Amino acid sequence: MECEGYGLVYIFKGFSEIKHDDTGAHLLLHAPNGDKKVYWKGGGKADSKNVITGLSLGSVFLCEVNLLHMEMLRELNRRTYAAQDRYMIADCNPSAPNHPVYTEFFKSFEDNDNFYLLHWLCKDNPILTPERLNEIKTQCQASPFLYKRDWLGERCMPEGSVYFMFDTDKHILDKLPDDVQKVKMYFAGDGGTTDATSIGCYIVGLQNGKYILYRVGNWYYDKGQKALSTQAQEIVRDFMPYMRNKYQMHEQVVFIDPACKALRLELQKLGIPNQGADNNAHDVRNSRKGILCGIEMLQSGFTEGTVYLVEDENYRTAAFVKEAGLYCFDDNGNPVDKYNHACDEFRYASNHFFKNYGYWFGQIRTTKR
Repeated sequence: MECEGYGLVYIFKGFSEIKHDDTGAHLLLHAPNGDKKVYWKGGGKADSKNVITGLSLGSVFLCEVNLLHMEMLRELNRRTYAAQDRYMIADCNPSAPNHPVYTEFFKSFEDNDNFYLLHWLCKDNPILTPERLNEIKTQCQASPFLYKRDWLGERCMPEGSVYFMFDTDKHILDKLPDDVQKVKMYFAGDGGTTDATSIGCYIVGLQNGKYILYRVGNWYYDKGQKALSTQAQEIVRDFMPYMRNKYQMHEQVVFIDPACKALRLELQKLGIPNQGADNNAHDVRNSRKGILCGIEMLQSGFTEGTVYLVEDENYRTAAFVKEAGLYCFDDNGNPVDKYNHACDEFRYASNHFFKNYGYWFGQIRTTKR
């Protein structure tokens, strides 16, 4: 289907009509072997799956599958189990390399002999003349991002990515450097009853007279099948003791997003005192206010080499790497509130670091404490 179904209306003009029944709007196609109903549904929201729950579907076409909500994709997969001729067709514009549509949805089919992936480029479009192709190539070359995405068709960090300067080769270390003097350990977290939960362990280190923040481990959960109380138990029972033992340190403080009152309460019940994280609510810097101040400071941290991630064999960096490729600004320059739980957790931790170790805007950097 194309948008409201008009694509097929034109193709089957005279042999179809738009109808509506209890299941929703559809194209009634008068085929030689009987009438067929082709329904179209929106799929970009978390509750989109509700419109197909309980239905048995045949084949499905997914238009711009990278824009659909993962719960909708999972439900579509289930709804087609009983189809006699079961198949899905999807088109997908290049998106961030770690987008869930690649790492989860496509990956679930890759071992199937009937899975086919075709990669189309501008030059494959028969309507584009050589002259027009040269014009497009020249236009794309003005932006490294556009050239990679629109001309080469590569999956790359999206234009407008909040942490576009984050480089996995540069900012992820195999271990905490041997010459780092460990100064302080603390935890920071973001989460909620319906959102993903991300808890990071951070160590402030002193290296060559310079304070550096290391994110040495991350507990992350976004499957939606564990109660917040169960998540808190795993964090307190498994994650925190593991990090303490590995680095032979004990946290001085635990920061949790002040909006996550339920998570703070669950941790408190388990004997983990915590306080509301600095969420930049009162920060102002020139024309920037609030969260933009914290984002700008963390961006500077990556650029100037004052923040790093350390890969742990059990509590890995994958969640932040994925979100860093998906967390973007909108057209007005404001961060989109999506794919940002690990990013927000990192920002809370960095706010404490930058404001207490001489890196915040206008502060004098010094090793004297």
